[in-house]
Parts: sequence; C-alpha cells; structure tokens
Amino acid sequence: MKELGNVRAQLVNVGEARAGQRVDNFLLRELKGVPRSHIYRLIRSGEVRVNSRRVDATYRLQAGDRVRVPPVRVPAAAGRRPSVRPAEFPVVYEDDALLVIDKPAGVAVHGGSGVSAGVIEQLRAARPDARFLELVHRLDRGTSGLLIVAKKRSALLAMHRVLREGSVDKRYLTLVRGRWSRPVRDVALPLARYLTAAGERRVGVHAAGQASRTRFELVRQIDGYALLAATLETGRTHQIRVQLAHLGFPIAGDDKYGDFELNRALARRGLRRMFLHAERLSFAHPRTAEPLELTAPLSADLQAFLAALRTAPSHAEAL
Repeated sequence: MKELGNVRAQLVNVGEARAGQRVDNFLLRELKGVPRSHIYRLIRSGEVRVNSRRVDATYRLQAGDRVRVPPVRVPAAAGRRPSVRPAEFPVVYEDDALLVIDKPAGVAVHGGSGVSAGVIEQLRAARPDARFLELVHRLDRGTSGLLIVAKKRSALLAMHRVLREGSVDKRYLTLVRGRWSRPVRDVALPLARYLTAAGERRVGVHAAGQASRTRFELVRQIDGYALLAATLETGRTHQIRVQLAHLGFPIAGDDKYGDFELNRALARRGLRRMFLHAERLSFAHPRTAEPLELTAPLSADLQAFLAALRTAPSHAEAL
C-alpha cells in the first residue's frame, strides 16, 4: 500500500521566508497529507526537534533554526483527508494583505483534535486562487467574533511582530454569574497547561505558569449577572476563561471551566453556547501603518439572551 510522509529523519533549515511560522504549520507543509492529529503526536512525543531541543506545537520558528522532521509512515487511505466544504464568513475588513472575519461560535479556526476542517481550511477551499491564507491568531471554537487572516506572508510576519509587542488592542465581551463590585479590575495570574486524568488539555492557575494580564470593565449589571468588557494585555490560551473561573465568576455557558449545573439551566432559557465574543480589534495596518479599529456586534442569539435577562424579574432566583 502506498504510504505518505518521509521514511527517514530529515534536517530542514528554516529560511527568512518561513520565519515566524508555528512549528505545527511548518510540519503540515513538510509532511503533506499526514493528518494534523499525527503531527501533534510527533511533537508531543519529542520526535520533532528544533536545534536539537524539544518544542511544543506553538513554537514559532526563527530564521536559521534546524528542524528535525522525523520518519513518518502513514497508509495513504488513513492519510487521505476528506474533502473540505468551502465556506465564506462575514467579512469585517479586507484588502490585499489582510482579511478580518466575524467568526461564528461553534466553528473551530483550524482542523485537528477531532475536527476535520475549520475556518482556515474552509476559506482556502472557497478561495482556490488565493496564493496565501494563514491565521494570524486563534479563537476558541466556542468564541465568536473578530479573527484576522493574513493574505501575504509579509503581513503575517508583521502582525506576529505587533502581537508580540502588545500593540494589538483586543477587547472581548463576556457574561458571568455574580455581582461584579469594581468598575475596573486589573487581573494578573500565572497560567500553566496540564492534562486531566482523561487526557484532556486544560489551563490552570499555577505559580510556575506564564504571566497573564487582563483588564476587566463592568459594562452592565443585569439581575444576578455581570456583562464585562475584557481587554487582553497578554494572549495566553483560555486566558479570560481561566482567570474568571479562578476569581469565582465562571463565564455563562463555558463547558470547560464553567458551572455545569448553571449551564444546563441557561440552555433551557436559550443560551446554548459560551458567552464570549471578540468584539473589537485595534492595530496599525502592517503595510500602511494606518490605524484600524474594527468591531463586530454581539450575535443575535446573545443579544436575545441579554434582552431576556433584562425582562425576567428575579431571574437569578429562578435558577
């Protein structure tokens, strides 16, 4: 049976053109046809090395790095990917360098971890003539809102640079259970990744973790809930979700860190997703340096849920 991948370990030198690319995306292009889940297993096992050191999937390559691409044998039938259904998403901004969309909740940004295709694969299928489409950043599957896609590698590298410098203002809207007493609260907590007993990846507060900082502002108190605006100062995985859960304010509808009994009650009242929305992005355009401020309003389902909260007296007591 024909097999995909390479049968011997290779050392690949990273040039300027691929600097800034995540190692998982680098490997997907080097090992064409090998499933993303298999790529992640190779990285976790330590078979992939950069400059003779282990790295995780989020490591961004630098010019001059040497990547060990391990031997891979995957039967062609197993490696064959199902066809991707083309899809476009609401466009908030587009030019020759960038595409910014309003991602709906429930759609992964890329395939993997049991998801055959996500936003980026669907966009590529919908735009077969596009020479380059890459995610600039990521949103959780359950999070809706603004997502940036680069249409040129130069734009991707420039956006990665401004993200590292903290020059992108990212504001989210979220709803939590409880009374938020301060108009503004700056939260700084160390976050670390870990595996649950069931092998699921999670993030928690741990003294040895990476610093995370978020500014929370109270938008409105609604009965027993608080609508908050969260401005990220760092971009850690699940940052807003973990910080709020640690403070005792789990996000409504959060299926990983939330209050599961509350989520079931909220689902009966119409909230069937996590109430977390990437509402605003502000940054300088990577080519022109023109300031951009982009917004995406709350989706109709979230607006309807807020309206129901406002018109339902003693809602918290009913739960």
